[in-house]
Amino acid sequence: MAAEQPFTLAVPDADLELLHKKLDSVRFPDELEGAGWNYGAPLSDIKRLVDHWKNGFDWRKAETEINKLPMFTRDIDVDGFGTLNIHYVHQKSQVKNAIPLLFVHGWPGDFLEVRKLLPILTASDADHPSFHVVAISLPGFGFSEAPKKPGFAGPQYAQVFNKLMLSLGYEEYVYQGGDWGHILGMHAVNIYGHKHIKAWHTNMPMYRMPTLFQHPLLFLDMLRMPITFALNKTAKAQFQRGNDWRKTGMGYFIEQATKPQTLGYSLADSPVGLLAWIYEKLVTWTDKYPWSDDEVLEWISVYWFSRAGPAAAGRIYYEMTEGNQGDIFRGTKWTSVPVGASYFPGELARMPKGWAYTLGKLVFESEHDKGGHFAAFEQPEKLAGDLRKMFGKGGPAHGVVSGKNGYD
Repeated sequence: MAAEQPFTLAVPDADLELLHKKLDSVRFPDELEGAGWNYGAPLSDIKRLVDHWKNGFDWRKAETEINKLPMFTRDIDVDGFGTLNIHYVHQKSQVKNAIPLLFVHGWPGDFLEVRKLLPILTASDADHPSFHVVAISLPGFGFSEAPKKPGFAGPQYAQVFNKLMLSLGYEEYVYQGGDWGHILGMHAVNIYGHKHIKAWHTNMPMYRMPTLFQHPLLFLDMLRMPITFALNKTAKAQFQRGNDWRKTGMGYFIEQATKPQTLGYSLADSPVGLLAWIYEKLVTWTDKYPWSDDEVLEWISVYWFSRAGPAAAGRIYYEMTEGNQGDIFRGTKWTSVPVGASYFPGELARMPKGWAYTLGKLVFESEHDKGGHFAAFEQPEKLAGDLRKMFGKGGPAHGVVSGKNGYD
């Protein structure tokens, strides 16, 4: 396997000039009176952000901050898909027996979601475990190369993850993910669990509905859900939020899972279109997070300046769903690999808590009163705290990685 190469982000001046030309020539749509957020991202918000993108946001300053992260690239061979050059952050702890942890983002996220976690998880603290953190840019996202052929799905992503960790000398490691990071984690654990992935943690605990033959007790509980909801208004509200989202908030999913190329022309050519497409999710998928304009524009800029272009990331929906005709969890099943789950109130697809047992050997759960879909970004202390509890002394997954218990 090829050696890793240090990575420094340096967007060419010509790309910045092109961005500003496009922003200068934007043509905004009209908007119905009193539309608010009902029809999507409000025109006033997008106009404000575009003005700031042109006249206030300093990409070079953001780029300098991003380059403070220890970033690298490495060629990884993927069976049937050739070699992909993969970008990742690798922040090592000073603690001798730190636990190797792979952090995997989703859409519309990127590797920067890990940034607030790094100083917490890699800290040297006698009271808490420490981690060596690897945060990958998924193929086609950020500054990783994108697959060139159709069919790149769960097993291929899992192969990239595992080969990356092995190349870094981590024969055994733990895993954390939300959104696609959760879904791909299920695939990775099914293929590489026990031998390499010793335990994993998710902040989006979802899976298939329980069935009578696989999870009979959970299935019976599901039949009693009307009674449960009558007695537990919080559980009812959480489940209803997920149902409402599936009815009114999944248009993006259907489009990217069926015709990502058609959408891609707009995303690749229009920075304003890309901004609106993702900004809507940043606001509506978080738990009232107070986004600054600079935070939003840095997030969008990573997509705009991404190696494969803004359209590439959306193809994960098509490949993982087989054009919206397949199961994103196809080929996976319950495993005895220890798994932990964190529940945040602003998460989109909140399943009944008991259903987390369908994921695997559930050893840790934590319920939070604040936070949404981007938990690592919104509530880094809470998410890091859960990982510390799960893998620290006295925790249910303490010592799962041979010789790497997180402490000196």
